[in-house]
Amino acid sequence: MTFHSIYAHGFARVAACVTTSHVADPSANSKVVLAAATACHEQSVAVAVFPELCLSGYAIEDLVKQDPLLDAVERGLAGLVEASAGLMPVLIVGAPLRFGHRIYNCAVVIHRGNVLGVVPKSYLPTYREFYEGRHFASGAGMAGETIAFGGLLAPFGVDLLFSAEDIPGLTIGVEICEDMWIPVTPSAELALAGASVLVNLSGSPITIGRARSRALLCQSTSARCLAAYVYSAAGAGESTTDLAWDGQTSIYENGVLLAEGERFRQGGQITYADVDLDLLRQERAAMGTFDDNRRQREAFFRKVTFALKPPAADIGFLRKVERFPFVPSDESLLEQDCYEAYNIQVAGLVQRMRATGTKRVVIGVSGGLDSTHALIVAAKAIDLLGLPRENILAYTMPGFATGSESKTHALALMQALQTSWQELDIRTTATQMLKDIGHPFGNGEKVYDVTFENVQAGLRTDYLFRLANHHGGIVIGTGDLSELALGWCTYGVGDQMAHYNVNAGVPKTLIQHLIRWVIASKQFSSDVNRTLGAILVAEISPELVPVEPGQKPQSTEASVGPYELQDFNLFYTLRFGMRPSKIAFMAQHAWKDVAKGEWPPAFPNDRRKAYDLKEIRRWLEMFLRRFFAFSQFKRSAMPNGPKVSAGGSLSPRGDWRAPSDSSAVAWLEDLERNVPN
Repeated sequence: MTFHSIYAHGFARVAACVTTSHVADPSANSKVVLAAATACHEQSVAVAVFPELCLSGYAIEDLVKQDPLLDAVERGLAGLVEASAGLMPVLIVGAPLRFGHRIYNCAVVIHRGNVLGVVPKSYLPTYREFYEGRHFASGAGMAGETIAFGGLLAPFGVDLLFSAEDIPGLTIGVEICEDMWIPVTPSAELALAGASVLVNLSGSPITIGRARSRALLCQSTSARCLAAYVYSAAGAGESTTDLAWDGQTSIYENGVLLAEGERFRQGGQITYADVDLDLLRQERAAMGTFDDNRRQREAFFRKVTFALKPPAADIGFLRKVERFPFVPSDESLLEQDCYEAYNIQVAGLVQRMRATGTKRVVIGVSGGLDSTHALIVAAKAIDLLGLPRENILAYTMPGFATGSESKTHALALMQALQTSWQELDIRTTATQMLKDIGHPFGNGEKVYDVTFENVQAGLRTDYLFRLANHHGGIVIGTGDLSELALGWCTYGVGDQMAHYNVNAGVPKTLIQHLIRWVIASKQFSSDVNRTLGAILVAEISPELVPVEPGQKPQSTEASVGPYELQDFNLFYTLRFGMRPSKIAFMAQHAWKDVAKGEWPPAFPNDRRKAYDLKEIRRWLEMFLRRFFAFSQFKRSAMPNGPKVSAGGSLSPRGDWRAPSDSSAVAWLEDLERNVPN
């Protein structure tokens, strides 16, 4: 496998196929199924799912009991099996088949010239427009059997799983149409037994609202089963004597819609998506209750293995990868996320103040994004508690490199919010401390090292804690999730510490959107909003090292990497425990072209960037070193603060527990071995 192949990174391509149906004409139907299967092969598909009874047509009523038709179905299947010998996809095709004394509505699983197995439909709808009980026998409970048709033998029953021996995690479970609509579905048992890709071959005639119900069931099944769910319903060409058909196709993964096809399309269609088998495996491993459920419902399944033999080369990537995994590009989703994130932060602070009986909060305001957002969270909390804004004791504390712009923004915001505010210049005290400890700067030398920086950061925090003592308040932390991940904070008496940190669960890339949401939703007055808008366009800088006139100020991102990349790395490391090589692969597809893919709403055009694999690799290495081998000791002692994002938190009492003296070697070795320089 090359680095650029999806199959090297735990993905598998699946397809939901709708063919134009030919009523009661298995010969014609087998030809269109083969054409679609060939198209899937050309796209390097692993699993291709076709509609229920697609070889005969679904709405053929009593014709399904005619031997000539059933004979023709068997001939069509035999021809399809033979023609599949040179095709890569596992084909899952609907057909009526005779077994014992009855006819069964079946899914036939075909791969490279072999029938891997036949799964009969368990639950037969015989109500309203459906009359399947008249024609078919239920396969419920059928296990351990073998079926013969068209000179072929294959395992038969609902106890079958189909597992790729050369693609870790690719195990297929099959259910048919109505099987999805009942309280305890076959898919649940299949998932507990190990199926990661659940497929549903559906007839499902269309009526008003049914497409929404199907989508809800597919989504909820994929979420509950921690699985991919591939759905294909019958479409054009089916008999419209009494019903109509829309050919709905959809592919979900762990509750997320990856792809869906056009409904009411005249002619066939194929909907493709690349599902993440690693993600599903990680989710099942992390969610212990999934396996607890399995042990409560132990059932025996036969596992049929096959060799997929996928291509090793680059076949593209048919999957939307958000540039900002903490920030959805969909406007309505982003608005909902911002509403929830902001109110989580506010609610957390309100409860802490109520529980402690605190009436005042103390906060340092630099004019940057983090302290700006923490201040407006504090303002809303104070409002909800019915306290005056004067109870927010806000301080701007200029140091040796504080810029005039950021100081102006800080003063304007504190005043506009009607807080109690004060400017405390720390330079005299900082100079004295540097002199007392024998630092060269104390004697007038221009030495701007980490001690020089941390004296300033530490003094600011020291002032805030003593001010909180003096005024009976609590110190509000402003450092964000991204800084905690990278260890970009001063430990102890520094910005790492607070009485309560409202930003601890908020990544850097989300904060700007939260501030935009606060502006758009008019949480505050127009003069506050104007200042917030000005702060949004300023460059991120710690402003700890002086620069000469005309020089650019100190840049955080020049030291630790672009936050947009580091938040990408953080999300997939923290939420899913992905290998660095896989993260690099996904980052390349997300960030390689400014013009491709969606950007979050209102994201400034002049800040839209692209990164090549070399840059992605460089900053990922920086992330791995800082996250795994350097900064855990800071997180182990972090103050309280609410978890905000489903992407995770870094609290040692919450999502992330790790030793402070760990090594990054294993992660760096994966990067070195598997990501090209």
